[in-house]
Amino acid sequence: MTTNSVREQAVHLLRGGMSNTEVARRFDVPPGTVSWWKHQDLAKRGQLPGRKRSTCTHCFGDALDRPAYAYLLGLYLGDGHITWPEQHRSPSLFITCDAKWPGIIDSVDRAMRQVMPRNRPCRIRRTGCYVVKLYSKHLYCYFPQHGPGKKHERTIALEPWQQEIVDAHPWDFLRGLIHSDGCRITNWATKRVDGVVRRYEYPRYFFTNTSADIVRLFTDTLDAVGVQWKASIPRPTGQVNVSVARKDSVALMDAHIGPKY
Repeated sequence: MTTNSVREQAVHLLRGGMSNTEVARRFDVPPGTVSWWKHQDLAKRGQLPGRKRSTCTHCFGDALDRPAYAYLLGLYLGDGHITWPEQHRSPSLFITCDAKWPGIIDSVDRAMRQVMPRNRPCRIRRTGCYVVKLYSKHLYCYFPQHGPGKKHERTIALEPWQQEIVDAHPWDFLRGLIHSDGCRITNWATKRVDGVVRRYEYPRYFFTNTSADIVRLFTDTLDAVGVQWKASIPRPTGQVNVSVARKDSVALMDAHIGPKY
C-alpha cells in the first residue's frame, strides 16, 4: 500500500520532468503504478495527448513524398495487398519481401515511413520471407486499386494523380516493380568462333506478372524512359515475362535500379 503523500511527491517530481523509472526507484513502487499516477494527473489537468491521426494527402492535404510513393506503388502492384479484418480498427498494407534481400526489406520500410510518416510499419518473420506491414485508415486513399479478389482478376488502372506521379518519377515506380516481381540475372549463350564454341555471359532483367494491366503499366513506363523490352506469350497460368536484354537498355536499368540487395 502507498500513502497519498508518496503519490503527491511522485506526481510533483513527474511534473518536474523526472522519468517514471527514476520516480519508481526513488519511492520503491512499481513502474506501472507511477505510469498510472502520471496518466491520472495529466487527465485531471486536461493534458492527455490525443490520438495522432494518420497522414493523408487527399483528406487533410498532407505533403506527399512523391518519389517514395511511386516506389511504394510499384511494390504494392507487385507483391502487396490490403486487408481489413473485422476485429481491426483500420486496414493494413502488406508488402511481402524475400528474406534473401535485407536491403529491399529496409527500403520498403523506409518508403512506408516516408509516405505515411505518422504511421509506424512493422516486420513479420515468415518462412523464407518478411512481411512489412502498415496500419492506416487512409490506405484506400493511397491505393484505390484495392478491391475484392486477386489483382489479376480485376481491372488495374492508375488514377490521374497517380499517373502524374509515375510520369514524374518513372524510375522509382520501375524500381518498386522490379524489387517485387522482377530480377536481374546473368544469362549465357554459346557461339562458335573459328571452330571453337565459346560461352558468353550477359546480364538481363525480367519482370513477371499475371495481370495484363500491371504488365502494361510496366512496359508503358519502360517505353517512357527509353528501355527496349520483349514480352513472352502468356503461359497457361496467365503469367507474362517481360525481358530487357539489349546492352544499352540493361546499362540504363543498371544506372537507376541495379540488382537486388
